[in-house]
Amino acid sequence: MPAPEPPRRPKADLSAIPTFLRGSTPAERPAKPAGNEPATRRSMAIPRPVTPPPTDPEAPRAPRLDPSTLPMPSLSRRRVVTLAGCLIAGLLALSFARQVGDATAAANRASDLRAGNAALREEVARLRADLGQVQDPRFINLEGRSFGLGGPQEIPFALAAGAPALAPDAPGSASVRLGAPPQRSPIDAWLEVLFGGGA
Repeated sequence: MPAPEPPRRPKADLSAIPTFLRGSTPAERPAKPAGNEPATRRSMAIPRPVTPPPTDPEAPRAPRLDPSTLPMPSLSRRRVVTLAGCLIAGLLALSFARQVGDATAAANRASDLRAGNAALREEVARLRADLGQVQDPRFINLEGRSFGLGGPQEIPFALAAGAPALAPDAPGSASVRLGAPPQRSPIDAWLEVLFGGGA
């Protein structure tokens, strides 16, 4: 047996409900009043209050960078080959520069050794000359006389540290050497001028 249908409610007259309590859907909106209604009734509708959006007192910020918008780097075969080629070229250039530096250092060291060899040759020549002078018999006799080791007919003597210089006519001086012209006194010179030279 079918259930009895509930009694239908009669539709309420929406003109009796205030405007701000009515629904906002088009189905629930009341029909526009006719033009013959007074203007005071149409202006009695109060607008619905709207909350303004919150205002930010700070200055507008710059938009942040979104990492998802950045392009992702990808390694292709060409990039890998280019990177490997650049790496190999850099290693070759580095090894070449190192070899050039080693060659320059070796050249500088060789020039220093050549200069040192020249100085050593001069030192060896000077020492040989000194050795030849020391081995000369005259130098040996002279050094022996300084120690009193002269010949059997020689009389050793030594000059004092503060001894005066020898006279011009001292024995062994240039004026009385064998073959030197004889020295005349001033009286002999005057006698020769007045009376002439003797035969």
